[in-house]
Amino acid sequence: MYKILVYGNNSSVRMVVMKKILKVMLVMVFAITLAGCSCMQKSAKDRVEEFLDQYRNLSANVLGDLDEVVETETDLSEEQKDSYRDVLKKQYSDLKYEITNEEYDGDTAVVEAKITVYDLYKAQRDATEYLNEHRDEFNDEEGNYDSSKFMDYRLEQMQKTTDIVEYTITFNLTKDDDDNWQITELSQEDLEKIHGIYNYDSE
Repeated sequence: MYKILVYGNNSSVRMVVMKKILKVMLVMVFAITLAGCSCMQKSAKDRVEEFLDQYRNLSANVLGDLDEVVETETDLSEEQKDSYRDVLKKQYSDLKYEITNEEYDGDTAVVEAKITVYDLYKAQRDATEYLNEHRDEFNDEEGNYDSSKFMDYRLEQMQKTTDIVEYTITFNLTKDDDDNWQITELSQEDLEKIHGIYNYDSE
């Protein structure tokens, strides 16, 4: 769970646990990481490039996992699910990367990649700040807070953001029994950076 969104509490603001949006992004990357590749990689660098290109090319693996996981979000309306898919597709297809270093030691390797992604963390943070300052805009006809209205607003802000952020990701790889390079499970921090949701304000 990740503390991203804030809600009012007797005129004060407090952090609360939010599962939406962030959960799907992290679940999907695990599925893709563990899927591996059916081809023989010539180098660990090739494996990392293949991994990242699955996102950029919106491969069948990516789209299949995206649809499956988004459909589990029962609190979202069908229109919100469609918006959610669009946010993720934009993030994936516009991801940019550059391999900056690779080192080998027998059957292990370390590959560094500089990635550029949309800053979805900032988009969500700014949406929350707007909520705190304009809460009445997200009330229903009876004057009660309507979380669905805010979800629509937040998804809209995430979809139209053009702010980008750069990170360096270190990939650790090992050779399997078939002599193919496989990526060791990434840390939560690295996953959040790949998806543009890393909370750099906490650094």
